[in-house]
Amino acid sequence: MALVEDFAPATQHMALARIARLSVGERGAWDSFVQSRPGASVYHLSRWQGVIESVFGHPLECWGAWSANGCLLGVLPVVRLRSRLFGDYQVSVPYFNYGGAVGVSAEIEERLMRHAGEAAGELGCSHVEFRDRAARDGWTARTDKVAMELALPDDPETLWKALGGKLRAQVRRPLKEEGITVVRGGAGLLDDFYAVFARNMRDLGTPVYPRRFFAAILEAFPERARIVVVRHRATPVAAAFLIDYRRRMEIPWASSVREYNRLGVTMLLYWEVLRLAIERGNQVFDFGRSTVDAGTYRFKKQWGAQPRQLHWHYWLKGGGEPPRLNPDNPKYRLAIRAWQRLPLAVANRLGPMIVKNLP
Repeated sequence: MALVEDFAPATQHMALARIARLSVGERGAWDSFVQSRPGASVYHLSRWQGVIESVFGHPLECWGAWSANGCLLGVLPVVRLRSRLFGDYQVSVPYFNYGGAVGVSAEIEERLMRHAGEAAGELGCSHVEFRDRAARDGWTARTDKVAMELALPDDPETLWKALGGKLRAQVRRPLKEEGITVVRGGAGLLDDFYAVFARNMRDLGTPVYPRRFFAAILEAFPERARIVVVRHRATPVAAAFLIDYRRRMEIPWASSVREYNRLGVTMLLYWEVLRLAIERGNQVFDFGRSTVDAGTYRFKKQWGAQPRQLHWHYWLKGGGEPPRLNPDNPKYRLAIRAWQRLPLAVANRLGPMIVKNLP
């Protein structure tokens, strides 16, 4: 397979000369470009290459679009996932909500996408999924998910007043219970977070990520990743893993122990992470993706979050419909029910072997 693709100049101002894989030595240019583009996310940074490859063993390569005079005009990180159970495909990027091509123009971004699709086809991959925020004409897309975002004020007190009396009462409720405390931190709280997260994933019927995945993120992004834990006496009962970048905080993972939901610990957890987001100078809080009008959508909506359409585009070998490798697919219902009945220790041992191949 050719590693470099040559082009005639795209325009007078953006002379796109070639597309090629970025090497380890070009990570500085990769990250500098990402940091220069307002549409890029934290998941476009090169440090994810080490996280994903070391934890899951999947190769992450980044295609770069270069001008004739050696300027980087665009980047597209992609990860190849291969298994007998789920097939051979690529995602930009898996395990997170955002990815896709980032360039100085939509034309360059789409050239990167087409190149990635052609390269994937030569490898025998069935499809490439690009997790974009904006729509692109002429591409097959999934639009069944939205991101729920809340514009943050400058201080927690302003947000507290805006929540309304009913929501404030729900936040206060668990604090009336003896022994409820909230702690914030980093790697020192990973065991607490993972105990809650792993149990909740089993209860949902979803294979769990390995603990080392979160440890690797905390090591790679010590200045950006944070954990918030709600404890009942010494027991962690709700927890969140957070990442902020460019004055946006995202909550990729949050969980609670079902037996304690009657105390309202989830409401307290979300208030605390919103308060932390403001105190760290963020302007937007990203509650993550949801299906419109689903339970998680309504939960996030009550905090004032507003939906923003997500556009996941596809290169599909031979055309067809986008794949549905997610728990919403009816064909996985029996497997989900069986997983929910597994002992926690068994689910924690088997889960990482399965989830590594799910996007």
